Amino acid sequence: MTDDPIERVQLEQILEAVRWAPVGGNHRFLRFSAIQDPTIINLLRMVSPGMIQRPQAVITICANWDKLAELKVKGTDRAASIDVGAAMQTMLLAAHALELGSGPVTSFNKVAVGIILNLPDNVTPELMVCIGHPAPGYQMPMAP
Repeated sequence: MTDDPIERVQLEQILEAVRWAPVGGNHRFLRFSAIQDPTIINLLRMVSPGMIQRPQAVITICANWDKLAELKVKGTDRAASIDVGAAMQTMLLAAHALELGSGPVTSFNKVAVGIILNLPDNVTPELMVCIGHPAPGYQMPMAP
């Protein structure tokens, strides 16, 4: 990824797209934290060995477990994983449509990320999506 900044409107378009991502039972328990502050992104990188990119923005997908309990959703861990995956894919596709590069990160310290993002105790970070401008000449490898 390059050091070129992401425009706020682009980040808002990605967030608008993920708002429409499918969720099981239409239970809206996911929350999103969008960060463009380089200092906070650097802190996130320190506790995220899986964040090899140097993104200009990071959107963290979070689960509100109190909301799931309130909805009496059975199999909450599985439901959360499926819905997080759908949200992630929606964001990756939206970023691609905006000619931005993006990549998911699942290797991070959940407690540390929660502290950095000042998340309430009932909300946990589940996955991060790094967003930036792709490096010149970068070609996405395709599976055979």
